[in-house]
Amino acid sequence: MNCRKVINGIGIAFLAMVAMALTQCSSSTPEWHSINQELIKKHNLTERKISGLPETSPESNLNPAEVKSLDDMDDIALHPGVNARFFWGTGVMVARLDLGPNAKIPMETLPNDRFLFVLEGTVDHLTDGASTSLIGKKREEPDGITSGTPRTDFVYLEKGSQSEVTAGPSGAKVLELYSPVRRDYLEKAGIENLPGEFGDVKSTQVPNVEPNTVYDLYDFQLAELAPGAHSRLISGKNMQLSFISMDPNSVFSHHIHPEEQMMFVLRGECEEILLDGKQTMKTNDVVRIPGNLVHGAEIGDLGCDALDIFWPVREDYMAKENARMEAYHAIIPSDAELELFIDGKETKPELFFTEGPKWMNGKIYLSNMYFDQNWNADPKKSSTVEVDPDGSYKNITEGKMQTNGLYPYKNGNLIVCDMMGHRVVEMTTDGKVVRVLADTYDGKPIDGPNDIITDSKGGFYFTDPQFTMEPDKFQPGRAVYYVSSQGAITRVTEPNEFAMPNGILLSPDEKTLYINNCYDNESWYPVQSDKDNFIWAYDVNEDGTITNGRQFAKLFLTENVLDRKGKSSSADGMAIDKQGNIYVATYYGVQIFNAEGEFLGMINMPSFPVSLAFGDDDMKTLYIVSYSKIFKIRTNMEGYVNYL
Repeated sequence: MNCRKVINGIGIAFLAMVAMALTQCSSSTPEWHSINQELIKKHNLTERKISGLPETSPESNLNPAEVKSLDDMDDIALHPGVNARFFWGTGVMVARLDLGPNAKIPMETLPNDRFLFVLEGTVDHLTDGASTSLIGKKREEPDGITSGTPRTDFVYLEKGSQSEVTAGPSGAKVLELYSPVRRDYLEKAGIENLPGEFGDVKSTQVPNVEPNTVYDLYDFQLAELAPGAHSRLISGKNMQLSFISMDPNSVFSHHIHPEEQMMFVLRGECEEILLDGKQTMKTNDVVRIPGNLVHGAEIGDLGCDALDIFWPVREDYMAKENARMEAYHAIIPSDAELELFIDGKETKPELFFTEGPKWMNGKIYLSNMYFDQNWNADPKKSSTVEVDPDGSYKNITEGKMQTNGLYPYKNGNLIVCDMMGHRVVEMTTDGKVVRVLADTYDGKPIDGPNDIITDSKGGFYFTDPQFTMEPDKFQPGRAVYYVSSQGAITRVTEPNEFAMPNGILLSPDEKTLYINNCYDNESWYPVQSDKDNFIWAYDVNEDGTITNGRQFAKLFLTENVLDRKGKSSSADGMAIDKQGNIYVATYYGVQIFNAEGEFLGMINMPSFPVSLAFGDDDMKTLYIVSYSKIFKIRTNMEGYVNYL
């Protein structure tokens, strides 16, 4: 903590009597300073200083390196129906607000720059004569008909902006962040002897958001800060917000940085290393880490999500965020927007759970699978669909099969997984089954072919996760199979080697086969494996068998899965472009990896994606199916499909 001389002759004894007053200067140093210096030497760390910091600032209500729960802080009435709990550091104040139904924060002129995040509920935000709605909602637990993803809207306003906030009929939970610290909030908290104004940093940064523009936090890309730590970074002129997700059981060794940090835990837990000790941090705990204080973390079994608030902005983090955005926009143009192409609840025939889209001869072919809320299937209500580029569509077969994955095949036909029919068939684009290509292995029926991919020799691979209605399965476990061009079928993975093999791809050169694992390590799922939340890569042998299985890419897990210690990414359909970049439909969104398995970015979706395919004449549009809806987004890449 930096101390500065303000009034000669004012001693430490008097300062101690001024509750929560200014951080003043004295000749003494903080108690933790000597320990910190020893730790800096012990861990061979290098201190850096930041110039241009303000000379006056309020004394924080958080002692350095001491964990405190926000729930233990005073609940202060700001306005009728609006209550808040505050914590603040040297340059940033955080206020968590609870707004009752239709409660209002009256029109005001903001004294400082402000971020406003809606965590739950809805608010109408009026600023400079324009009104916008902001929404905060949690992820829905997916089932056969429900698939909503979370949303956290926020807006950034600069000092001097007009602002009025009104909660919706169900109320709202809101997070405000101000820099510099907001004086009138301190007064409401009972802090006295405050100066006329607080100084600001002299050298400000260019924000990575535009003022008075509503954003969804989940549209920001996850930048890797360190192995096991990824963050959505939001920066204003004088403060930086790092919404960080840290992997279960990851460890972050002792380190320092010159910026002050306040860590606010949003989910999970960790053992925060603070100086020479450790303190447990759980949801709603907060700690202030002054610049250059030695700290680290040991993350628990659930992982840990937190909001790290830095003052001033960390330039090294901005460089990481810029690198992530550059990589993502190499794939997805900066002006590309996700478009709702078809809403199958508003059009006819009705769409239920769409799957397996593929582009062939200027059209999209996909499966329309009926499930009830408990995942009970019904082939009589299912269909296979042909979609035109203008969004019109028709069933080419209905009420006969519950098809799943499909792929272009010989003679302008489709190769189709008839999942509930326990077979793989060749089908015309009029819906006529030409022949059965696979229906038994080792003298017994196959269970539920799910996804499928062909090779240039005329053979094909398919996954069988046994996702069928029969309680007793025919085969000894979930597996992947290869069928040669002569019709010989080989099981290329051991039964239950994957807990739930689902999406499958071949690299454009056909040297590598990729398999993802949908569910794993769940109490409600009958199989567990060591495949976890990874895409696995295999070398392809001349006879179609596979060897040298290895982890290719680690898929991000959602908070509800982490809370139950699961490993289910719900990885489903995958697509690949001619450069070998892989696109994976998961609970979290469409996760994108390069040919080396490095994460490039994620397409945020309003409902979780099930499968996807490249299409259009230039093969640069990504079509994404999500239950009853079909979305599309333009890319810079040309998709790859093996047309026989």
